[in-house]
Amino acid sequence: MQDMDWNLIKSFVAVAETGSLSAAARKLAASQPTLGRHITELEQALGVTLFRRGRRGYQLTEAGIVLYERGQAVAERATAFSLLALGSVEAIEGTVRIAASEVVAAHVLPEITARLGLEEPGIEIEVVASNQVENLLRRDADIAIRMVRPAQNELVARKVTDIPLCACAATSYLARRGRPQTTADIVDHDIVGFDRDDSIIRGFAAFGVTLERSAFRFRCDNQIVYWKAVRAGNGIGFTQRPLANREPFVETLLPELALPPLPVWLAMHRDVRGSLRIRRVADFLHEALKAYSAG
Repeated sequence: MQDMDWNLIKSFVAVAETGSLSAAARKLAASQPTLGRHITELEQALGVTLFRRGRRGYQLTEAGIVLYERGQAVAERATAFSLLALGSVEAIEGTVRIAASEVVAAHVLPEITARLGLEEPGIEIEVVASNQVENLLRRDADIAIRMVRPAQNELVARKVTDIPLCACAATSYLARRGRPQTTADIVDHDIVGFDRDDSIIRGFAAFGVTLERSAFRFRCDNQIVYWKAVRAGNGIGFTQRPLANREPFVETLLPELALPPLPVWLAMHRDVRGSLRIRRVADFLHEALKAYSAG
């Protein structure tokens, strides 16, 4: 027991958190048979049954619940150890994992990382394209590009810039329907809106314009699909001004429309600040995102 393999505990915690071998295998980049063997070996070593196996997946037994709490503590200490080790690495090479929103990951980061690759060919980049807040505490990412300031004390964040937003539409759509002259004119047009997200509705309300969800001829919460719908001529939409300016067949509208800008923050765990490669990527992102916002 004193020489128990840490991998057994790591596999146990992952299965407990995900509820299945397949999900845990994806999380740990391991195989299902390996995780299954780890769980069996751990149960045999401890002399207890950790999970009830059934159609609903792997459910913790009472003994498993108690040991899971201990296992979490072990996992947190191991993660803290790896973070400190990462922070002491001096070589400007290796992998840096960046979490960013779908729009930034798809339309902004590829060009930035291409330039970074020319300057730092020894750095490999992994991008997590998600609008969910990635957990930097558990190393889901090394650096996160966020549109809200992180609140966790263990994280270090610095404000990068404010990205201006704008109303816009495809030239093909405007040729058919004409160009709105005032904010109120937009309601007489086809609007590309969100599905469950009510931020656009709240934005119109701030300007004294009441809209219902049915006012959106095209609705989608996925930001990549949303932008493609605007580009294809489905109607007037809202996006980052630098993104719209880069699209030759999209025009920005109503320059007097004062939309709240999108704040951009770079965040990382304070224990990895000493890593030269992570700091190098963070500094590069900081300057590149400022340039993107300005241009």
